[in-house]
Amino acid sequence: MTLDYETLRLIWWLLLGALLIGFAVMDGFDLGAAILLPFVGRTDAERRVVINSVGPVWEGNQVWLILGGGAIFAAWPMLYAVAFSGFYLAMFLVLCALIIRPVGFKFRSKIHDPRWRRFWDWALFTGGFVPALIFGVAVGNALQGVPFRFDDDLRMIYEGSLLGLLNPFALFCGVVSVLMLTLHGGAFLALKADEPVASRAALIGRQAAMLLVVAFLIGGVCIQLGVDSYRLVGEIDPMGPSNPTLKHVEVVAGGGLRVYGAHLWMIVAPLLALVSAPAAGLLLSRRRPGLAFVASGLAVAGVVATAGVGLFPFLLPSSIAPDHSLTVWDASSSELTLKIMLVATAIFLPLVLAYTAWVYSVLRGRITIAAVNADVSSY
Repeated sequence: MTLDYETLRLIWWLLLGALLIGFAVMDGFDLGAAILLPFVGRTDAERRVVINSVGPVWEGNQVWLILGGGAIFAAWPMLYAVAFSGFYLAMFLVLCALIIRPVGFKFRSKIHDPRWRRFWDWALFTGGFVPALIFGVAVGNALQGVPFRFDDDLRMIYEGSLLGLLNPFALFCGVVSVLMLTLHGGAFLALKADEPVASRAALIGRQAAMLLVVAFLIGGVCIQLGVDSYRLVGEIDPMGPSNPTLKHVEVVAGGGLRVYGAHLWMIVAPLLALVSAPAAGLLLSRRRPGLAFVASGLAVAGVVATAGVGLFPFLLPSSIAPDHSLTVWDASSSELTLKIMLVATAIFLPLVLAYTAWVYSVLRGRITIAAVNADVSSY
C-alpha cells in the first residue's frame, strides 16, 4: 500500500513525538539522577554510587536527543530553522550544561580532594538541572507561541530574545520538567543504587511525584484560562505544499484544552500523566522500585505527549504572525524525503531499541558501595 502525503506527515508527527518521548524517558532518568546527586549522596562513596549508576549508560541515552534533532532537521526543516535559530542562546546554555557532564564524569575521580570532588558534584548537578529546566521552558514557549514570521521568500525572521523566553509561564513549565525528571531519577536510583542512597532517592521521588501532579494541574488551568491558544480558520489542504503562509489562524484568549473535546482520544496523554505520577510515588513508598520506575517513565511520556497533542495540528505557533504558524500539514519535507526516511527508520530504529535492551540487560543489578570502593577504575 502506498502512503499518501497526508498520511506520511501524520506518521512523522507521531514519530517525532515518539523520539522526543524516548529522549525524555531514556536520558531523563540520568538527568534526574544528576539533579539528586548532591542530596542523596552524603559521603564520597555514596555519591560515587549515584555516578556509577548512570555512568555506563548516560552517553548512549543522549542518542535519543540526536535522533530527535535529526528527525526535526530532515522531516520538519522549517521547525528546525525556527527552533534552533530562535532558541539559539537557550540551546547554547543546554549545550554548555551537557558538555559539563562528560567533563565532570571524567575529572571528578582524578584528584582525591573533597573540595575538588564537591566542585564536580555540583557541576554534574548543573549539567542535569539546566537541560531539564531549559527543555521545559522551550515547551512552555511553544505552547504560548514564539515571535517569528516569514518574509516573502520564506526566510525566517525571529523577533524574540533570551529574556523573552524566560517568561513566567515558560519558567513554570521548566519547573514541571525539573519535577518530572527528579521523579524519574529518584525512581531509577531507588532501583539501581545501594542503601542508603536508594531510600533517600525514593523519598525525594515521592515528594517530586506529589508536586508534579499539583504543578501539572495548575499548568492545565493556566493553559485553559490565561494562555492564548491558536485555531485554524477554514480548511487547510493536508496534501498541500509546505508553505506555512497559505492559511489563516485565529488567536483565542485561553481555551487551550478545547482540543481534548474535539479529539477525545488525546485525553489519554494527560490521564496517563495524572495516573502514573502518583502511582510511581505510591510504589516508591511500598519499596517496589522496578514498577515505580516503569510508572515514572509512563508519567514522563504522558507529560511530554500532553504538550504535543495539545498543540495539534500546530508544531510551533507564531505569536506575532499567527498565519505563519507551523503545522503538521505545511511545514514538512517533501513526500519523497518522508518516504525514504520512513524506510530508513523502519530498518534502524528496531536495531537501536534491540541494542539498548541488550545493554540494559547486561548492566542490570544494583551498584553497591563495596563494588565502587573495590573498583579503582570506576567513576
